[in-house]
Amino acid sequence: MRVSLIITTYNWPESLILVLMSIENQTIIPDQVIIADDGSAVETKECITKFQKDSELNIIHSWQEDNGFRAAKSRNKAIAKSSGDYIILIDGDIILHPKFIQDHVNNAKVGHFIQGSRVLLTKDITEQIITSKRISFSFFSKGLNSRKNTIHSNLLSKIFSKIRNSPRGTRCCNIAFFKQDCINVNGFNNEFEGWGREDSEFVVRLLNNGLNRKIVRFNAIQYHLWHSEIDRTFLDYNNQLLNKSIENKITVCTKGVNEYI
Repeated sequence: MRVSLIITTYNWPESLILVLMSIENQTIIPDQVIIADDGSAVETKECITKFQKDSELNIIHSWQEDNGFRAAKSRNKAIAKSSGDYIILIDGDIILHPKFIQDHVNNAKVGHFIQGSRVLLTKDITEQIITSKRISFSFFSKGLNSRKNTIHSNLLSKIFSKIRNSPRGTRCCNIAFFKQDCINVNGFNNEFEGWGREDSEFVVRLLNNGLNRKIVRFNAIQYHLWHSEIDRTFLDYNNQLLNKSIENKITVCTKGVNEYI
C-alpha cells in the first residue's frame, strides 16, 4: 500500500522544518510528502527546496496563490497530485510521533477512515521548540496539555479505539483515508473559504457515503504547536454549508477535487 502524506502550510517555515524533521524520523517513511501550500511567501519555498535537495523524502510542493484561507482547494490540489493508495492529512504545525505513519498504516481498513489524536503544546514550550528544533517528547515532558495522549500503546489502542460515526471533533490535522473513498465524495468542497468546517463537511460526506469513522487512541500521536487563533469571519457561512450537507445527506460535492484531476 503506497502512502501519500499531505501537509497543509501557510507562512510558517520554522514550524514546517520541524514537521519534515519528524517525518524523516518515522519508522515507516511515506512514499510521498506533498506540501499543500496555501500561498506562502518565498521563505517557505526556500525551506522546501532545501529539504528536496538534502533529504531522502520524496517531497512535492503544491502551491496556490495567496487569496485568503483556502484550505479546501489547497488540499484538493495536493490530493490530485498524490499517487498513493492511502492518504494521511496533517497540518504544518504538527510534530509526529516516530510511529505515526506506521500506526496509520496498521489501522487502515477498507470501509473506514481514521482519526488520530494530538497533544497540545503550550506557547512557552512551542517557542523553545522552534529555537531548539526538538522533535522528541514523552509523558513527562514540560509544556504539554492533554498529556495522556502522549502514551503510545498498541494494547491500550485496541481497547480504547472505537467507531464514532459523527463529525463531532473532526480534525484534519490527523486523518487518514483511502484515496478512492476521497474521490468517491469528490474530496473537499471548494466552496469553503475562510477558516472552519471544511474538514467537518468532508467527514459528513464520507459518513453519508457509508464509511465508518474510527477514532484511534494511544496510536497515531502528534504534537500540536501553539499558535494564535485564526480569523473566523467566514464561520457562519461555512456552518451553513456544513448544515446543508447534514440535512440533505449529501454524499458528493459539486465543486471538489474533480476540478484538478
